[in-house]
Amino acid sequence: MRKFIFSLVIILVFSIASTVLAEVPPEVATWANMIKEKFDGTTITCAFTSHPTTDAMQAMVDEFTQLTGIKVRWDIIEEGLLRQKLLLEHEAKTGVYDVILIDAFNMAEYAPSGVALDLQPLLNNKEITPEWYDYADILPAYRDGIGTFNGVISGIPVAGETRYVGYRTDLFEKYGQKPPETMDDFLALAKFFNGKEPNLYGVAMRAQKGIHFASGWLTVMYQLGGQVLDQKTWKVLVNDPKTIGSLEFYVDLLKQGPPDIAVYTHEEAVSAFTSGRTAMWHDSTALTPWILDPTKSTIVDKVNFVPPPSGPAGAYGALAGWNVGISSDVDAKRQEAAWAFIVWMTSKYKAKEYVQLGGTPVRESVYKDEELVKANWTFPIQLESLGRAANLVKDGMMWLPPHPKLMKVLEVVGSYGSDVLAGQMTAKDALDKAQVECEKIMAE
Repeated sequence: MRKFIFSLVIILVFSIASTVLAEVPPEVATWANMIKEKFDGTTITCAFTSHPTTDAMQAMVDEFTQLTGIKVRWDIIEEGLLRQKLLLEHEAKTGVYDVILIDAFNMAEYAPSGVALDLQPLLNNKEITPEWYDYADILPAYRDGIGTFNGVISGIPVAGETRYVGYRTDLFEKYGQKPPETMDDFLALAKFFNGKEPNLYGVAMRAQKGIHFASGWLTVMYQLGGQVLDQKTWKVLVNDPKTIGSLEFYVDLLKQGPPDIAVYTHEEAVSAFTSGRTAMWHDSTALTPWILDPTKSTIVDKVNFVPPPSGPAGAYGALAGWNVGISSDVDAKRQEAAWAFIVWMTSKYKAKEYVQLGGTPVRESVYKDEELVKANWTFPIQLESLGRAANLVKDGMMWLPPHPKLMKVLEVVGSYGSDVLAGQMTAKDALDKAQVECEKIMAE
């Protein structure tokens, strides 16, 4: 009897494994078998933070392990501490982590310092990077904009975002207004709706002192011709007349928002919009699910979106997000095992499942998938907005200038920008002072 039960268990296990393998295409099974021969029993460790990317990949990992024999350990680190943790582990050369989650804001620091490995040799290895992976299917705006530093591929985009304008269709129809196409339109509409009805304001955006203010300001800066840094010479351009003009514009725009806008991060801004307090909102496409969630939003059935308005300098858009990369502190075998994990999780073959499990789309095929578009009608608008982000890259600029000292610069300009909003000084006086401080930072 025991022998019979034991035999039955073996048959069942074999049958389950065979069923899983039978469900993947032959070319995928061939790759998986090759990976298993090389890495069966290997364990890799992922340094991630709590994020939809993490949730989706954790939901996909059991199949990966069953097919490849590679076990995955997760270290989920609070977002604010992840950067510090990765830098410390790299400095000590511990080799604790194999796969790392990289915020695009940190790519300019991780790549040149060696925290993140150059992935080009692995991408070029046709044995472990199969055709069905299809790197070219990743949208150029993400592939070239957040996954690279100085032309070196140090990350594979897994959660991209641009920004677009959300607007209340009921209010725009009621008052015969059209959604903004230009920055002038945007400001004029914010002024038009501000106070138009009781407890109604024009727009909600980020304005909290420091990095949040800077992030919001960047949303409109490039269209108006401003920059904080020359991305070829790294000269500080904080008090350039066009940068000053972009700050004056942004402060004017913020003054059309709720009276507490000076404390807004992305969370408060989207909350003001979804609660019906503002006629417009301009922020991350990644926040769209909150706006369309009837448990969180009162405007689900009366909202639409348009790409970021163009300005005198061009039709540009924001570009940010997250990548997965590989630590340079592990040996070649672990690098290849980590790459096998990345290939599986970020491939074109698994992209639809990744998004259905809550991951943020980064591939063109996903944005054009009829089933997914039907489930999220904003995809075509997001794709058009990404085209504006790509315009910035084509013109030789990154939305986040790729310099290791960027975060310090943004903290300074965001602090002074907040002072301007508070009426403590003019935009010119504030940015003249910020120019001096930023020049010192860049000279360090």
